[in-house]
Formats: sequence, C-alpha cells, structure tokens
Amino acid sequence: MKYNPNEIDAKWQKYWAENQTFAAKNNSETRGEAEQSEAKPKHYVLDMFPYPSGAGLHVGHPLGYIASDVYSRFKRHQGFNVLHPMGYDSFGLPAEQYAIQTGQRPEDTTRVNIDGGVDKEGKQIAGYRKQLDKIGFSFDWGREVRTSNPDYYKHTQWIFIQLFNSWYNKNSDKAEDIATLISVFEKEGNANVNAVSDDNIAVFSAEEWNALSSDEQEKILLQYRLTYLAETEVNWCPGLGTVLANDEIVNGVSERGGFPVIRKKMTQWSMRISAYAERLLNGLNDIDWSESIKESQRNWIGKSVGAMVTFNVLPTTNSQQPETISVFTTRPDTIFGVTFMTLAPEHDLVAKITTPEQKAEVEAYIEKTSKRSERERMADVKTISGVFTGAYAEHPFTKEPIPVWIGDYVLAGYGTGAVMAVPCGDERDYAFANFFKGQNGMPEIKNIFANVDISEAAYGSKDNVEIANSDFLNGLNYKEGTKKAIEKLEEIGQGTGKTNYRLRDAVFSRQRYWGEPFPVYYVNGLPKMIDAHHLPIILPEVEKYLPTEDGLPPLGNAAVWAWDSVQNSVVSTQLIDNVTIFPLELNTMPGWAGSSWYWMRYMDAHNENEFASKEALAYWESVDLYIGGSEHATGHLLYSRFWNKFLKDKGFAPTEEPFKKLINQGMILGTSAFVYRIEGTNSFVSKNKIGDHKVQPIHADVSMVNSSDELDVEKFKAWREDYADAEFILDDNGKYIVGREVEKMSKSKYNVVTPDDICAEYGADTLRLYEMFLGPLEQAKPWNTAGISGVFGFLKKLWRLYFDDNGLIVNNDEPTKDNLKSLHKTIKKVAEDIENFSFNTSVSQFMICVNELSSQNCHSRAILEPLAILVSPYAPHIAEELWSQLGHATSISDVAFPVFEEKHLVETNKEYPVSFNGKMRFTIELPLDLTAAQIEEIVMKDERTQRQLDGRTPNKVIIVPGKIINLVG
Repeated sequence: MKYNPNEIDAKWQKYWAENQTFAAKNNSETRGEAEQSEAKPKHYVLDMFPYPSGAGLHVGHPLGYIASDVYSRFKRHQGFNVLHPMGYDSFGLPAEQYAIQTGQRPEDTTRVNIDGGVDKEGKQIAGYRKQLDKIGFSFDWGREVRTSNPDYYKHTQWIFIQLFNSWYNKNSDKAEDIATLISVFEKEGNANVNAVSDDNIAVFSAEEWNALSSDEQEKILLQYRLTYLAETEVNWCPGLGTVLANDEIVNGVSERGGFPVIRKKMTQWSMRISAYAERLLNGLNDIDWSESIKESQRNWIGKSVGAMVTFNVLPTTNSQQPETISVFTTRPDTIFGVTFMTLAPEHDLVAKITTPEQKAEVEAYIEKTSKRSERERMADVKTISGVFTGAYAEHPFTKEPIPVWIGDYVLAGYGTGAVMAVPCGDERDYAFANFFKGQNGMPEIKNIFANVDISEAAYGSKDNVEIANSDFLNGLNYKEGTKKAIEKLEEIGQGTGKTNYRLRDAVFSRQRYWGEPFPVYYVNGLPKMIDAHHLPIILPEVEKYLPTEDGLPPLGNAAVWAWDSVQNSVVSTQLIDNVTIFPLELNTMPGWAGSSWYWMRYMDAHNENEFASKEALAYWESVDLYIGGSEHATGHLLYSRFWNKFLKDKGFAPTEEPFKKLINQGMILGTSAFVYRIEGTNSFVSKNKIGDHKVQPIHADVSMVNSSDELDVEKFKAWREDYADAEFILDDNGKYIVGREVEKMSKSKYNVVTPDDICAEYGADTLRLYEMFLGPLEQAKPWNTAGISGVFGFLKKLWRLYFDDNGLIVNNDEPTKDNLKSLHKTIKKVAEDIENFSFNTSVSQFMICVNELSSQNCHSRAILEPLAILVSPYAPHIAEELWSQLGHATSISDVAFPVFEEKHLVETNKEYPVSFNGKMRFTIELPLDLTAAQIEEIVMKDERTQRQLDGRTPNKVIIVPGKIINLVG
C-alpha cells in the first residue's frame, strides 16, 4: 500500500469541512459525555489576515499560518477549546487601482481573488480560499470575515460613531461619553476641564456656553471629540488621488504605482490616538511581545519630559497683530543658548511673519519641500537646507532678538512644529548654524557650557556639565538648571513644565472609493452622525473610481449619495436641499479601520445586532497568540491597541490589550534567476562566458530553470515577443547557465513558487513540514525547492512503519526499551519545541525518531499510535489517514497529546568499550548498577577478553563504572 498524498489530502480536507471539525464554541464545552466534569479551557490563536490580491499566495505567505496551525492543533490535543479563525482585509487601494486599470469593479475583483474564478480579462484566479484549503489549515471557516462586506463594516461605522461621541478625561484617564462633557460646560464652563483636546481653546463660562447656538457649540465640541475634523498636513498623491500614510511612501513616491507625493493641507477626519500615548506606552510592560517590536512602538510614541516655552515674535511690516511661537524642549536648562529658531516650512506662522524681502525665497523653499515626505525628511540627517524668514522672536529673559528660520528637518505635525535651536548642545542645530554661518540672519553660536570646547562639535551630554553665561542658571547642572528654568518661565508666564509625545493624531480620511463609507452627513458644514439603527451606510455604485473633475473624492461621482434625515435613507444627490436632505461624507475610511478590531468580530461573527455579544467577549477575552509580520509595528499593531483600549473604556472590550503574545515570522526569500544580455544587443551570454562583455542582468522566470541552474532556452524565447529572435552564447557543453541571487519573493522578480504546485506534486504535508524545517520561525530564509524531496522521502519512510505493499503491518507486540526511548524522546522534544515555537527542530526530531524505529523494525501499535498524534499538528493529512487505518472512527485532531514519561529515558544499561592498552577491541553491554569489581569479574570471564590476553595476565585493570574499561599490560 503506497503513500498517495493527493488522495489522502482531498479525503481529509473534505472530511474536516463536512464535519466542521475545527468549529470553536463560545463556551467551555466538555471533552466528551463521559467527562462532563472536565471543562475545556479556551485558547485563541490568530493570524494577521491577508489582503486578497489577484496574484494569490506564494510559498512565503503561508509560513506564519502553518506555524499558528501547528500550535492550534497542538492546543486541541492538549484539551483546549481553540479559536483559530481566518478572514480577509479586503478593502484597500490596490483593488481600486486594479479596477481603474482594467475597467472592473473592485468588489468583483476582490470576490474573485478570494473565491477564485475568471476575471473580466479572462485571467484564471486561483482564489485565496481554495489555496488555503489545499494546505489543510484548521481554520474555523464558519467565522470568516471580509472587511468589505456591509455586515462587517456596519460595525466599523458604529465604532466610528462611538469615537465621535466620546472625549478623553485626563482626570479619570479614560474615554467618556460626550454628554458628560456637555453637562460640565452647561454647569461651569470649560475652565476646569482637564481633557485631551485641541490647543488654544478659548475659556468660557457656563453662561457663555448656554448662550451659544447649537452650531457654535458643535464647533467647540469638535475640539474635544476623539474623532474630529481638522485641517491637517498630509501626504497627497495626485497620481492616485488620495492621501497616503507614511509607510505607503518610498523615496518620495507612492509605493503603489511610483507616483510623486507632496505635502498638502486638507480638511481630514483624524483620530485622537495621542490621548492614549501614556497608556499605549505603559501597556507594553504587560504583553509578551518581542523587545524589538516594543522598542519600535516606544520610539514611535516618543515620550519626553521638558518644558513648553513661549517666544514673542517681534513685529514686522507683514504682521498685523502680536504673534507667539510655542516650542517644546527637553533642555530648558539651555534657554540662554538659543541662537536662532526654526519653524517647519508648513507652520501657520510662516506666511504671517515672513518679511517682503524674504518672501520669494521662502515661498520657493516651501514649494520644494512640499515634495518630500515626512519619512524622507526624518531619515535624511545629511542634507542641510533652510531659509531665513526675516523675522525675529524675543528671548523670554534677555529680550534679545532671535532670528527665525524655516527648515525641513522640523515637521509641522511633530510637537509644535517649531524648534528653539541651541547649537552648542545639539548636533543638528550646530550643523545648521555652521552651514549658514555668516549669512543674513545667522548669528554666532552661543556657548553656555563652562569649560567645554564647541569649536568642532556640539556638546550633547546632560552629564558632567556646568551651565555658564546663563544669568540665574550659572553654576547649575542639568537637573538643577531644568528645574530652575521652568520655575522662572512660569513666573513670567512664558512657559511651563510638560510631558510631550512624538505620537501624533492619526489621519483617518482617504480620498478613494474602495473603503468604508463614513456614517456622516453635513448640516451647515458641520458633521452629523447617522443613527446606528440605520447602519450600514453601504458604499454606492459609481462609474468612475477617479476623483471628480473638480477634485472631489471618487464618491463625488455617485448619483445616489445624499442623506434624507426624515426617511433615514440614502437618496439621489439631486434632491439635496440642506433642509431635510443633506450631503454625505465623500471621503472613505483608511485601510486600517477594518483591521483595528477584527479579532473581536471573530468571537461572534454572525451577530447582527452588535459587533460581538458580551458573553462571547467575556469568554474569549483577547488573543492568546498572534502571528504576523514585524512591518506592522507602528501601524496596525498600534492602531489595534488604541481601538481596543477605547472600547475597554466604553465597556465593550473585556481587556486592556488585544494580543497577549505576539510572534513575528521571518520572510521566506526567493532565489531569483538572471540571464545576461550583452548591452546594445539581443544576445544573451551564459554566466560562465561573460568575461569582458558588458552585460545587463535580467530576471528570468524561475519556472524555466532547473535545479542545475540551466535555462530552458526555448521556453525563454517563447516567454516574450522581444526575446523570440534572441541569440544565446552557451557554455562548451551547450547549456545556458543563469545567475542566482536571493531576494524578496515577488511576482515582479519572477521568483515566485506557488504552494499549489508543491501540494500537487508532493502533498500538503510535505509543504507544511518543509516550511517549518527551513529554519527558526522569526528568521528570514531562502526557499530552495531541492530540499523538498528530502521531506517527502521522510513521509514515505513514516508511512512504511505502518504499511508494506500488502497493507497494514502494525501489530500488538510489546514495545522494546529502545522503541519506548525513541518515542518518549520525541514526545518531550516536540512538546517543548511547539511551546517555544522552535518548529524546525521538531521536524528534525521526527526524522531521527522514524530512522530509529525503522532500524529497530518497530511496528508496535503502542508506539505508532502516539507517533501519529505527535506528527498530527505538522502533517495532519497523513496523521488522520494513519489514525483511521489503525481502526479509529473519529478524527485524530482532538485525541489527547501523548504524555512524556521520564523513566523511558533513564539508562539502565551501558554499552562499554573494552580497551587493551588504550585500543578498543570490542563492546559489552552491562547494567549500570554494577560495581567495578563485578564489572571486572564479568569482563575477565568473557571469551573475547581471553582471546586478546592469550594466556597473559594484565598488569592493571582500569574500570570507571558507567564510563571505561581498559586492560593494561
């Protein structure tokens, strides 16, 4: 009976689907009728769900899924009620761009990419679901979510409404209903309100509040709400017609399409994530994540303690009223070292204070810097650029004029968008001052450190420094100087001590079509929330997915996109009268909206009334294990923690943190193939024949190259029309050898290997084992198809322990000590490895165990039944088949994991090497509890010893029990 993985895979995948083998229950069910008292504990294992692109899965994508599946299956064997769901992050820009390019609807391409089929262009799409099923994952498909489905984004819209109707109370350190804030305003005004809010909100009394119109009150409330409308500096991509996040920009252009990106001010929805900065920081101490991810988030949140200082701007011919510049500094002790000030080019004050003489130069600089992304500006520490505005600020203590510059190393969205430059104590300020040394508006650097030479570099240390040339701070150190400076600033009303965060509020608007519609309409230009009873507000049909001719987002093309506040329905835009029918929001939510709460929807995926019931949330609580890429450290993982904390504040989420443990899987790299075209020709030269030729390396599809790096020349010529007449300079043996390079696996590099091909040729279990065998889960590793045959050979060898050509050969023989030793070594190793996520060493142990059992000619049921269970998390299809052939009628998936017994690894005998004058001549197995005298007696009587001695008596017999036997002389 031969091992036939294709038949076995299909059989058991069908069985699991029909029997809903991996469906989790929202309660602690028992393990069987005979064990009603034994309740299953819960365990929630989650993967970062995929974006369904038309390219489908390559072998790099399932790495984390296989690891989580091994762990999920292991936990089921341990008696846990495991929730292991899967869904699709199906809104987003790529689908919209593909729709624009191909004339298809993004909802159609998204559906085909998930379910498989033929798209409008006649392209056969494998479909994510079918590809995932072929690998044999134990997902609870009954809980599948798609973020682009109205029954899902209905709840995303509901969460947005909750955020809009909330404010952050610093006194209670949590989000509260906006009604509680209104109540305070009505009774006592806002003078004593301690909230996270916009800056510079005017103080008003209860009488003044109550006298305001509802629109005036609403404008004030927008300054407190956790999601709010504000004019924000954004990354605008004209080519895509949308705002991009920093991580969607590479080298100043959009990652998708390579279009230029500029900085631009737009009215946007924003999320007040900054309210949660301290809690996001402190929460990192309570979760089991890698230190590198935690550090990334700490740096992104960027807590710093210092002072807020106000500088008065000296009047200029351009400024009509007194202006001030607010600066946050972590070094208020260096206040007397301020040599100049720098504003971000986008700062609101720039246009107000720039003198007529400097206007042209300033405007040219602003235009130039608008084309650089924030990320590029932050990363570029070498380029120095800036322009003097012609304006001066007044030092708060000396009253001396301080020149005001603009420079793109200062960001409008970070802090106040202004820097008090102290070149003697800061390297970047020092470089800026030296670069513009001697120019108009750049005075000499002031040195306020005693006995410190700053002729070559700034002195940035806070330690061992004495402040000088600083009036009342002279002779003080950093700590003393900081405290004294803050006291004096507060005395004169030009500063205060403050804790600041780098974390900025998150822009939540996108000028694109394929995203969640906001549940928002506008009355007199002010946003109103649609009542939750009328959700979802469904994305309308549009003919064009590009912005409108007058620059409105794509929803501006919708014919039916207005809100009838009487009928509570979406109606024709032509009916807008701004009396009962109003315009709806034209922007859509960003890609991270749906992914910021999806793990909770899995807990109760079919609940129509709420995103999840209290009972389901209370039972599953949070994710016990989350596996995904580290590239989401400061995006999805931060936003998810923010939304979870907010929902906890409002009484909806049961825990403060969403993900207890996080594992970041490494990347599987592809081995690219290169052909070498001689420059200026259509001739390709084999790698070994390049010599002095000037060549251009070109990616070739790896499917045209064999394991010996030989290119199939005819396939290559047929690949593209421009290669049809190409000439080839071959090796002496008539072969064309390609170059190889390990790179990111990508369709554009033609180095993609699909899991479908591997499953078809070798079976899903071979793919699963091989991906786990490649190396440690967290590390990047290259894919090498040549290694797959070895894993396939292992599975065939495992099969032969159970079957020969005539059928099942498992017997009821009593296992030997060696059989038990091999088994229990494996039980111990595999259990430890899975708990430590060391999956590659488990596969090695399986191979060792099967080799040992094969050598021992073991076919004992007492060994092979538990062995099938051990293999099951890694290779579930073959394990199910073995379990069934052994006579079991139910799935192996819930069978208890074998228990390790130490006694089987305790050695009772020792195989001693017996040496004569230091040379080993034979071995003898003896009990370990024998004394040296007993060992000597047995050895001396052994006939092999007698042959070696040939009648002689040894001068000395050296015996160390448990180690050596040596006869000398």
